[in-house]
Amino acid sequence: MGLAERRRSLGYSQEKLAELLGVDRTTVGRWESGKVTPQPLQRRALATVLEAGFQELDVLLAPPSRATVEETAGRSHSIAPPSAGDPDEMIRREFLRILTVSGALTALPALEAEALTEGVLRGAPADFARMNSHLWQVYRLARSKGSVYPVIRDQLTTLNEALANHRGSPQPLLHAASELFQLAGEVAFDGNRYSDAVGSYSLAASISRDAGAYDLWACALVRHAYVDMAEQRFHQAAQMLAAAERLAGRGDSALATRHWVASVQAEAYAGLGDLMACERAMDLAEDVRDLDVPGDHGGWLRFDGARLAEERGSRYVRLGRLDLAEHVLRDALEQSALASGQSYRRRGAVLADLAAIGAKRRDVEQVVAYGGEAISLARASASGYVARRLRALYDEFGPLSRDPRVAELGAEIAALSTP
Repeated sequence: MGLAERRRSLGYSQEKLAELLGVDRTTVGRWESGKVTPQPLQRRALATVLEAGFQELDVLLAPPSRATVEETAGRSHSIAPPSAGDPDEMIRREFLRILTVSGALTALPALEAEALTEGVLRGAPADFARMNSHLWQVYRLARSKGSVYPVIRDQLTTLNEALANHRGSPQPLLHAASELFQLAGEVAFDGNRYSDAVGSYSLAASISRDAGAYDLWACALVRHAYVDMAEQRFHQAAQMLAAAERLAGRGDSALATRHWVASVQAEAYAGLGDLMACERAMDLAEDVRDLDVPGDHGGWLRFDGARLAEERGSRYVRLGRLDLAEHVLRDALEQSALASGQSYRRRGAVLADLAAIGAKRRDVEQVVAYGGEAISLARASASGYVARRLRALYDEFGPLSRDPRVAELGAEIAALSTP
C-alpha cells in the first residue's frame, strides 16, 4: 500500500489531507508521486493523520514503481517531468559548467585566458558586491524569508551570464557567486528544504575554493553544518566545523570567521553532551568583541556577539543545565523586547527554549505561555527555523501531553508548515 492508497482508505481526499496538514493540495500530490518527501515536521503530522508509525510511513512514502506510475498515467493525467528541469537545479548545473571553464582559465596566463573568452562584460564585480550586500540586508529584515528568493534567483541568473562572458580573472565574480549561493541556501534552510540548502552550500564551498576565499569557504561549511545539526547529526556537524576551523585559520584574522565557527562548534558539542568543549568554544566565540572591525562583513559573515547570550542559553538547555539556561535566556528575552528591529526568528527561538525548560521541569504554565507565543511568531514569519525549535519542544512534552492545553499546543506545532 502506498501513500495515496492509505489516504483513500481513511476517507481523505487530497484536498482534505492538505487542509489537515496545512499544506497545498499539490504538495500532497508530489508526496504521493514520490517527487518530493515531507520535511521532518510535516512527517510527524502526516504520520499522526495517517495513523502510521514512522517506519510504516517510510514504506508508504517509498517512490512508486515504474509500473505503478505507468498505470496511474494511463487512468488519469500524465506524469509531470522529473525535477531535473527545476529552475534552481538548472542554475546550479549551469554554474558547475562555467566553473569547469573558469577553473581552466584561472590556471592560464592572463593574455591567453583573455584570448579564449569572448563577449562583453555584463556587470562589474563591484556592482555584484553591492547588490549582494543589499540582498543580505533585505533578507535579514524580511519577516518571510522566502519572499526574498525570486530576487536572489534573478541575481544568480545575471551573475551567471556575467561570469560566462567575463574577460580576465574570474575570482571576483566567483566570490560574488559564492555569496549568492550561500544566501539561496539560507532561504532554503529557513523553509526546511534541506536538500536544496545542502546543494547551495556545497556549490558555494566549491566556488569559494576556486576563488581562494578561505573565510567565505569556511562560512559555507558552517552553514552546511547547521543542516546536519537540524537533523541531529552532531558528529557529522563537528567534522564539518573542524574543517571550517582550519580554513578560518588561513583566512583574514581581522574578520570574525573563526569566532562564528567556534560559536557553532559549541552547539555541536552541546548536541554531543560535551559541556567542557562547549564552554571552551563559547569563550572563544566571545573574543569577537575584541575585534576592531564590524562583525557584519557584507552580509555573508554576520557575527558580532549580539546573539551570544541566547546562543549560550540554548546550549545550556540542550546540556540540561536548566538554571544556567533560564537566567541567560530571560535576560536575552528582555533585551530583545528593548531592541528595535529584533527578528521574529531570534525571539521565537528564545521563547521555544524557555518553553523547553518548562517541559523538562513539568511546568505546564511555562510551556503553554512561552510555547504559544513562539507559535504565533512562527506563523507570522513563516519561519522554518522557529518551527524546528518548536519541534524540539514537542519532543520534550512526554506525560505533559495528557494536559489538554499542552495537547492543543502539540497539535498546533505538528500543523506548522513553511510555504
